[in-house]
Amino acid sequence: MSRTRQPSTRRIGAAERAIAVLETLAEAGELGTNEIARRTGMTPSTVSRQLGTLAASGLVERVQSSGRYRLGLRIVHLANSLLSRLDVRGVARPHLVALVEATGETATLSVPGDEDAITVDFVPGSHHVQPVSKLGRPSVGHATSAGKVMLAFSGRELRDETLRAFTPRTITDPQALAQEVAQVRERGWAQAVGEREPDLAAIAAPIRSSRGELEAMVALQGPSSRFDAAAMEAAVPLLVERADAISRELGWRPDDKHRLDFQ
Repeated sequence: MSRTRQPSTRRIGAAERAIAVLETLAEAGELGTNEIARRTGMTPSTVSRQLGTLAASGLVERVQSSGRYRLGLRIVHLANSLLSRLDVRGVARPHLVALVEATGETATLSVPGDEDAITVDFVPGSHHVQPVSKLGRPSVGHATSAGKVMLAFSGRELRDETLRAFTPRTITDPQALAQEVAQVRERGWAQAVGEREPDLAAIAAPIRSSRGELEAMVALQGPSSRFDAAAMEAAVPLLVERADAISRELGWRPDDKHRLDFQ
């Protein structure tokens, strides 16, 4: 650390080379010394010394049957130590605030539940008229934007039965819901207008865990008379950008986005 207690801008070459070896193994799996050298641009002797040091610390391990190297179990221990400290609510909170500042509408954070999505945090909008938002409030799977995201990316099966109508606009036909969920999965976000409450419009996007799985849903909602089609269209890029930013802070890598497509 420098005197200002900020990290020094100077770089240690040996440490950078060690990081390069770890990243190469993370991307490719098992590799031999010469292959690592080719991919990193180091000499085989340099790679060999790096591997010896990393193996001694448990960060890499040698596969006895092939003589190749792969990431060691200590990587898992370090990763779990980090991930255990990451509370999606704490990570998401600044992004919810930013969404409210940008749109004026209420931002919510929900997590998948057994039946519905459950609100675990929200930031009220700046307008005088607010939609009803409270902690623990369920977002019905077939009638809300957060619920639709949950159905689209959680891998759960859709019910083959007539669904409850909350308003005249609620989707009640199972086949129609299946088509809606497929569209949500394809475009990466959901909307619901007057489907749970008559004058409530909302959009939602998925938050991914470090494994690329659905961790939570972030949503924007407001009265449909104000948060209309044009307002929602303008807000979608902001919402998706913030959802992806939260995902990255939770350990998700952008090049793993396709991993949500398996559901």
